[in-house]
Amino acid sequence: MTTTSRLIALLFMCFSLGSKGQNPEIKKEINATTEWLLAHLLQSKSSNVEVSGNPKIVNSPYGEAVSFNGIDDALFLNELPLKSVQEFTVEMIFKPELKGVFEQRILHIGESTKDRMLLEIRAVENNWYFDGYTASGTNKKALFDEKLIHPLEQWYHVAFVVTPKSRTTFVNGKQELFLEFPFLPIESGQTSIGVRMNKLCWFKGAIYKIRITPKQIEPKDFMKF
Repeated sequence: MTTTSRLIALLFMCFSLGSKGQNPEIKKEINATTEWLLAHLLQSKSSNVEVSGNPKIVNSPYGEAVSFNGIDDALFLNELPLKSVQEFTVEMIFKPELKGVFEQRILHIGESTKDRMLLEIRAVENNWYFDGYTASGTNKKALFDEKLIHPLEQWYHVAFVVTPKSRTTFVNGKQELFLEFPFLPIESGQTSIGVRMNKLCWFKGAIYKIRITPKQIEPKDFMKF
């Protein structure tokens, strides 16, 4: 092999190694876990965060949280953490409060009326029950059971696990419902917290943290609560 050939081969090897070193970074960015501490979001003054009403910082057992009045408090984020994600786990630590409306939309990701995912609750007297909702093409379903009630005015951890073929809900690490149901990735839209994207069904209560993991995870790996 001539000197020129050796140089060409060496340059090719360096280029190949450099390319291989970049791919994991790209993959990591695409598949990154999203974590929102609500107090930090509210205080960030980011151009990606639009504040509606006057949500307030409050204390919680876990740190500073954000209180929503159930009337006009919400956060709108110019972000789509579920874009092109085929399966995911959405978790939230929150406290639903008394005197809210019956149907409350807490987290809405995607389009306003097309493909989307929502964490919802239904409040009945002094109790609430969990609702995980997805709309994917013509497949739309709210996953809830009105018999699975929990007292208001307490802190909870909820999780919604979605795969291409199923959906599962959890409250405080315990599975509540499972349904075989098709899901296709969300490709467009934004995020709202505290209300549905079109400003209907406001949430009354407080939220400490939301985490979105781009894969199905087990209860043992949920956020500590």
